Amino acid sequence: MADDDPFENMLAQMDRAEEYADVDHDIFERLKYPERTLKVTLPVELEDGGVEVFEGYRCQFDSARGPFKGGVRYHPSVTQREVEALAGWMTWKTALVDLPYGGAKGGIICEPKDLTENDLESLTRRYTEGIRRMIGPETDVPAPDMNTNPQTMAWMMDTYSMYEGYTVPKVVTGKPLEIGGTPGRVAATGRGVSIITERLFEYLDRDLSEATVAIQGFGNVGSHAARLLDDAGARIVATSDVTGAVYDEEGLDVPTLAAHVDAGGTIEEYTDGDLKGASEDRTRWDEGQALDNDDLLTLDVDVLIPAAVEGVITEDNADDIRASAIVEAANGPTTVAADEILSERDVQIVPDILANAGGVIVSYLEWVQNAQEFSWPLETVNAELERRIGKAFDETIARYDEGNIPDLRTAAYTLALERTASAHEYRGLFP
Repeated sequence: MADDDPFENMLAQMDRAEEYADVDHDIFERLKYPERTLKVTLPVELEDGGVEVFEGYRCQFDSARGPFKGGVRYHPSVTQREVEALAGWMTWKTALVDLPYGGAKGGIICEPKDLTENDLESLTRRYTEGIRRMIGPETDVPAPDMNTNPQTMAWMMDTYSMYEGYTVPKVVTGKPLEIGGTPGRVAATGRGVSIITERLFEYLDRDLSEATVAIQGFGNVGSHAARLLDDAGARIVATSDVTGAVYDEEGLDVPTLAAHVDAGGTIEEYTDGDLKGASEDRTRWDEGQALDNDDLLTLDVDVLIPAAVEGVITEDNADDIRASAIVEAANGPTTVAADEILSERDVQIVPDILANAGGVIVSYLEWVQNAQEFSWPLETVNAELERRIGKAFDETIARYDEGNIPDLRTAAYTLALERTASAHEYRGLFP
């Protein structure tokens, strides 16, 4: 199996769990295949007057438990195999946290940094038109993912609504508050990562306030996780973006770094002392030490949080990982070969389908509020997020502690596979 094939990686994770899951083998084999994948060609007239043709995808993996649910990412590395793997992971994620959804994912092959705001709007609207026969509030509900945000969802909702002839807020989640979004959605994935990290330390009977943490990726998920873990007393010693990484063994000044990035700054600029958006009364800040992105993964820390892209922890670097625990904020950051090496070394890994489920939980809460035409305050949303992700963590730990299951990922997969297979058993096979 190639380490760089995310779909094969997902199938291997499923195969590892089959012997521990109470699932009929015939149904298990059906769970390996997406229901459908659409490829769309997207000619877009750009702001500079030229026309560029983009390619996009939408994969609907499994609908046994409810409407398809999954984000849309804009990135040059998007492929059909990646989108199908991500849709599969979404299926197991929604089942694990017990949401009435199946899994889906979408993506467009593009470099967002090379496009203007108007270009991105045109591309988003063209993509939405291309997939609109697949999506719908009871069919398939997109959400933000890598390089997409509430504005992207607003364009998607508006485009879909124009074709329907009336406003349909429930067709996407992760929208701006003014058009049906819910407070807490932007920070939800990072908040979930923070909650899971705290729960892991409670389970291991360790003190989070004495822990050192390295976070690969300081985007939406990584930055919110860093802020919340910093507030909880953990020492965030390293983080990164595409321009580089920064390390400070005494702990980074997370509020200053977050303000710098929120103002459009990069990690490279931060380590050069070129601060943006930082308050003058900062007390902890220094530039930190510039670090290679790959070196961040092998720092001697208590917790490593990969929060960027898939496939970064591989057979090639697994032996060099020195963290005693890994919390997967990204989707599919650890290959199966690396998993086996780390498991043998007793490195505790909280899998992506649990650790980063905060986003889809709060997307579900937004969808429910849209259906009721009623909104909840932030305190209610955050409390329900903590309750649901905490329950999934407890169930995963209980399955793991029953014995004979080698790691938390396999325990999580057994629960997700059993729930999805049970839905298939009850529904039967049509026609």
